[in-house]
Amino acid sequence: MKYLLFIIPVFFIIQVSAQTIIKQDAAINQMVDEVSSKNIEGIIRKLVSFKTRHTLSDTTSLTEGSGAARNWIKAEFTKYAGASGGRMRVQFDTFSQPKGNRIDKPVRLKNVLAILKGTGPKDARVYIVSGHYDSRVNDVMNANTIEPGANDDASGTAVSMELARVMAKRSFPATIIFMSVVGEEQGLYGSTNVAKRAKAENWNIDAMLNNDIVGNTHGMETDLKDNRSVRVFSEGVPSVAAGNEKQVAGLIALGGENDSPSRELARYIKETAERYVDRLDVKLIYCRDRYLRGGDHVPFLLQGFTAVRFTEMNEDFNRQHQDVRTENGVDYGDLPDFVDFNYVQKVARMNLSVLANLALAPAEPQNVGIVTSGLTNKTTLKWEAPETGKKPAGYYVLMRETISPYWEKKFYVTDNIATLAYSKDNYLFAVQSVDAEGHESLPVFPKPVR
Repeated sequence: MKYLLFIIPVFFIIQVSAQTIIKQDAAINQMVDEVSSKNIEGIIRKLVSFKTRHTLSDTTSLTEGSGAARNWIKAEFTKYAGASGGRMRVQFDTFSQPKGNRIDKPVRLKNVLAILKGTGPKDARVYIVSGHYDSRVNDVMNANTIEPGANDDASGTAVSMELARVMAKRSFPATIIFMSVVGEEQGLYGSTNVAKRAKAENWNIDAMLNNDIVGNTHGMETDLKDNRSVRVFSEGVPSVAAGNEKQVAGLIALGGENDSPSRELARYIKETAERYVDRLDVKLIYCRDRYLRGGDHVPFLLQGFTAVRFTEMNEDFNRQHQDVRTENGVDYGDLPDFVDFNYVQKVARMNLSVLANLALAPAEPQNVGIVTSGLTNKTTLKWEAPETGKKPAGYYVLMRETISPYWEKKFYVTDNIATLAYSKDNYLFAVQSVDAEGHESLPVFPKPVR
């Protein structure tokens, strides 16, 4: 008995000393808490009430079709903007789509954007959160049937809209765009238009978060039930590097195939979101999207922007792209009663924590490099301060083993140079800006410099 009394206190002390202290921003916590599953459910059920939101459906009715849906989304965004003190403006992004793949006639389409202007006088950064409001059934060209699209993708649109409601009341140095796009099911047409517009107008998009199919917690066939896990899809070799032999060769030479900007964003999402959202497990999926499939983040990647996709962990394909029906006792169709609204709330909170932390943080350090002027078992990194926005309080130098998917150590420095007693031959590094409150920028993977 004496041994037991001795062992238990020692064990307790060891456990306490091994605990990690999580530092949270109270303002971000407050916003996370304000995200409402009830509001999310209301948005999803309202979108389903339009019967169809097919890209080629009616645009003149006040109660049915894609026109009624987009008008309602815009009106809701405008209502949220009333709390922004004039900083949020809402607009249709209108474009003409010619006849083509899955478009049987020329059509005029509209995305809906709510733009929360940043307050930083010299901060040009832009962050985008998006879902698509169009829906479909088995026949992708069938525009005149019941197409509820509750999970695919009223859930993603609900995430974007609920975040706009909560965040419109706050101010951020960087600009945040809350977006609902059209034409995803017909060929990513809506997101392609915004991505090309952003490129042509030189939007400084630091990150784009695409939410598509984020409301189901039950896996078809596997019978897995999981309301904790969310997949984040991110590309390795950047899409814009395709055909650029010099850029690909540089990645190979540096061992940077797993450190694209989108991979750094995915790691950032895991670290930040799990800091603020309880019982959340962010799963990093090292693919651009699901096997041989694509989503609204892809057009942004093709324009050279950093973007990722969020999707539920286990999909139920009886609910996706299905005519509403019952066959052999099995229900088919993407109906709202099969959406887990508390899970969508968790996904929305994940998005909010990441957007808020990024939009409050200093911009990324510039010209980050590893010094290669001599042979050494140490690693010296140097960089320059961000060119715009607020000045960082300091920087984190991040380090991990080459086989590790996550950053394992952070070294805080206030200078623009750091020498670590770890070899660049054995470890990977990155640098991020941080302010006095602990808001971090995205990490920047270094290039060799002399």
